[in-house]
Amino acid sequence: MRLHTLTIEAFGPFAGTEKVDFDRLSAGGLFLIHGPTGAGKTSVLDAVCFALYGSVPGARGKDRSPKSDHAPPDRLPRITLEFTVRGRRVRIERSPRWERPKKRGTGTRTENAKVVVQERLNGRWEGVTNRPDEAGQFVGDLLGLTLEQFCQTALLPQGDFARFLRAKSDERRDSLERIFNTRMFRDVEEWFKGHANRLRREVEAADERVRAVAGRIAEVGRSEAPGLPEELSAWAADLACVTAATARDAEAVAAGFTGAREAARAALAEGRELRARQERLAAARQELARLTEHTRWRADLESRLEAAERAESVLPFLGARDRRRVELDKAELAVTERWALVSGLVAAAGGTGPTRELLGAAERERRDELARLEGLRAEAERRRELGRSVTAVNQRLVDIGRRLEHQRELIASLPPRVERLAEELRRWRDQAVQTEAAETALAAAERRRDAAAEHERLGRELAAALERQSAAVDSAQAARDRALDLRERRIAHMAAELAAGLVDGEPCTVCGSVEHPSPALASAEGLVSAEEERRAQAAADTAAARRTEAENEVVALRERRAAAAERAEGRTPEAARAEVAAHAEALAEVRAAAGEAQRVQEELERAEEDLERARGLEGDLVRQESEATVRRDADLREHDRLTALLDRARGEDAGLRERIARLGGEAEELRAAAEAVVDRDRAAEELRTAAAEAERACSEARFADEAQVWEAALEERERRSLRERARSFDDRLAAARAALADPDLVSAEERPVPDLDALTAAAEAASVAADRAVSWRDMLAGRARRLTDLRVELGRCLAGSEPVLRRYAVAEGLRGLTAGTSPDNADNMRLSAYVLAARLEQVVAAANDRLVTMSDGRYELRYTVDKAAGDGRARSAGGLGMRVVDAWTGVERDPATLSGGETFFSSLALALGLGDVASAEAGGADMDTLFVDEGFGTLDEDTLEEVLDVLDRLRDGGRAVGVVSHVADLRQRVSTRLRVVKTAAGSRVEHVG
Repeated sequence: MRLHTLTIEAFGPFAGTEKVDFDRLSAGGLFLIHGPTGAGKTSVLDAVCFALYGSVPGARGKDRSPKSDHAPPDRLPRITLEFTVRGRRVRIERSPRWERPKKRGTGTRTENAKVVVQERLNGRWEGVTNRPDEAGQFVGDLLGLTLEQFCQTALLPQGDFARFLRAKSDERRDSLERIFNTRMFRDVEEWFKGHANRLRREVEAADERVRAVAGRIAEVGRSEAPGLPEELSAWAADLACVTAATARDAEAVAAGFTGAREAARAALAEGRELRARQERLAAARQELARLTEHTRWRADLESRLEAAERAESVLPFLGARDRRRVELDKAELAVTERWALVSGLVAAAGGTGPTRELLGAAERERRDELARLEGLRAEAERRRELGRSVTAVNQRLVDIGRRLEHQRELIASLPPRVERLAEELRRWRDQAVQTEAAETALAAAERRRDAAAEHERLGRELAAALERQSAAVDSAQAARDRALDLRERRIAHMAAELAAGLVDGEPCTVCGSVEHPSPALASAEGLVSAEEERRAQAAADTAAARRTEAENEVVALRERRAAAAERAEGRTPEAARAEVAAHAEALAEVRAAAGEAQRVQEELERAEEDLERARGLEGDLVRQESEATVRRDADLREHDRLTALLDRARGEDAGLRERIARLGGEAEELRAAAEAVVDRDRAAEELRTAAAEAERACSEARFADEAQVWEAALEERERRSLRERARSFDDRLAAARAALADPDLVSAEERPVPDLDALTAAAEAASVAADRAVSWRDMLAGRARRLTDLRVELGRCLAGSEPVLRRYAVAEGLRGLTAGTSPDNADNMRLSAYVLAARLEQVVAAANDRLVTMSDGRYELRYTVDKAAGDGRARSAGGLGMRVVDAWTGVERDPATLSGGETFFSSLALALGLGDVASAEAGGADMDTLFVDEGFGTLDEDTLEEVLDVLDRLRDGGRAVGVVSHVADLRQRVSTRLRVVKTAAGSRVEHVG
């Protein structure tokens, strides 16, 4: 990862906008960030972390908003970071959560955190995301590091590694867990502890279940449970067997009592059945005697029903006669009403009343007149059309007169206007002849402007190409270094690679032996396969090709930029654009004159056409006025003739339509009156026929007159009621006779009457005795079954507790082993400490590579499992110890005994080693920009020189190292510097060198 630029706005101590050019600082490989205490040197690194992760490291990240207190209240805090990682150019713009003043009123409003992530693709910035969660995921995937890991690998903070060097094992474990993300192994320890506790509770619960079942057995069997668990099974079996034998004896006793109860119940049921048959026979004799007394009533009921059936056949004829009489009355009333309406329309009929012939003649007279008047409807319509035509012609004559007056006014006003437009056209044509010269000058100016703009654009493209060339050179160098590294590792581990293919019993490809007592093993870095080496070489070749393409692109852009400068003829883009604007303005004026000439010419042509059109329209309008006058006079004469004809035809009515409507209404009234007379005559004939049929029906039904029919008639509901009463009487009579003939009832009369009270008392006594016996039997049987079930349940509980005990023993052993308290754990190390010990060994080895140089070969760190002085007395407190080996005295000692300067370069070496191991562990990107924020003031001159030599070697492969310090001596040793200036109005940055 290489940083390019950092822009800080209203952040931390920086009140304004400060820009840090890391490309300029990194040009020499080593640069210094210096300034007075509290100026904001570390805040520059905080800004880098905030841009990437939205937070700052350490306790500063838990403080309030990082907005600068020196900035105005409404100034937006913002960090913009541009960097390259794995060949991808990325820009992140991030703002923290902050309080701004309200635009209206008093108080503040909270602005949420915002972020914009962009990536440089195809020469322009493309948006990636503007959501904080997606931005965090994007940065994490791109760098492969968390905030803490980034701070350990790219930002080496002051004091942290000195504390790490002197820390206790537990504190060192917490730090390493955060860096290497091995919290899962401590979670495994906690899981084993919780799992053992859960199993212990399960063992206790299983024992409680066994005791609970034994208590229920003792309660059911009325026997005290033994105290030892191994005696419970035999005790429960004996108790169940004794109770089962007692229950079998009670079964025989209860059977005798239940048999006596069933016999008593059978005798009681038989006595009740005999008493019921005797009572039914007596009731049947009483019912037969009562029904015999009502035989006369039954005969009368039958006669009445028969007369009602005969009357029912006559009633429809009587109803039909009555309906015909009602219809005749309605017809007479209709004739009277119709005659009252038309009597004044019919000539006197000699007092005989209305007849069909009289009314028909009057109707035909009016129909004939209607036919004659219908023939005049067309004449009336033609008269109305002529009236409308005369009105339309009069309106047209008025319109023609108005238009004629307008055309005569135009003929008088247009000639002076034509002369004025002709003079104006000559003036504009004189100005428009310069158009071609202005267009030529503008085209030349535009070519120079385009060339100047192309020269400027190619300059930007050339700068971008130079950046891509630099990135391609870095990538090619990195790929080449990786390929060479993999090749060297493969050669160094060739013996281990051959050993991996050895098979017992088969000869070795090198020595030919079939025994392989000590095959070579790979180091912690692992083997490098031929495929990995080939892919690395292919990647290096590809990167070299991209480097060549980038260099060719730079050469081509430079040539194109020179050609564009020649075409621009020395003009800058601003001067060329101003020249084009001036020529364009001149051309616009000339073209405007040509446009005015064209407009005036068109206006002149329209005026001449308007004059000719007005003269032609004047003649047409005079002709149309004469023709319209002649047509109007003819229509008026025809209209007067038709008016006289229609006045004679309408008579005394208001009009022809009114007369036709009146005559049609009178004809319809006469037709309706005639139809009413016909309906009346037909109703009278139907009444005579219905009366004759009713008399015939009465005679056939053996009724003397109509009164006897109505007297005998009954409604259907009454007839149904009488039939049901007769049927009920017959059914009851038949049932009584059947009961008296039943041999079971007759035989029951011959037997003595049973004593039901005595039988009931005997049955109740037998039932009580049987219930007691059965209850005693059921109680013993239930107790036997309950004891059997509890015995089985006790067996299950005893069997289920054994696996729990075995699992608990295993879990408790693993808990002690992972916690470091088990005798089997010889080093008394916790599992998490054991895993981190391997990482710490790698860190110590990487740190010693630099510590030997910094200390001039005197000091070396050594990892140990022994407890330090502050690790406490717990058995598992150690496992992550460190000692310092002094080569001058050969004595190991605690890191706390080092001096201030020795502590500084030891912790710096430890920090660099930890950063290398953490970066490799996380699989993150290479850190091409590294910051060291430590106390260089504790070093003497020689040691400072050795530390700077180590830092200078970190630049290998294009890496840039930034040292954060206020030590004055470093300003003479490091020429490229970023100075942080502290003022009362806030800090600012300055680039030096």
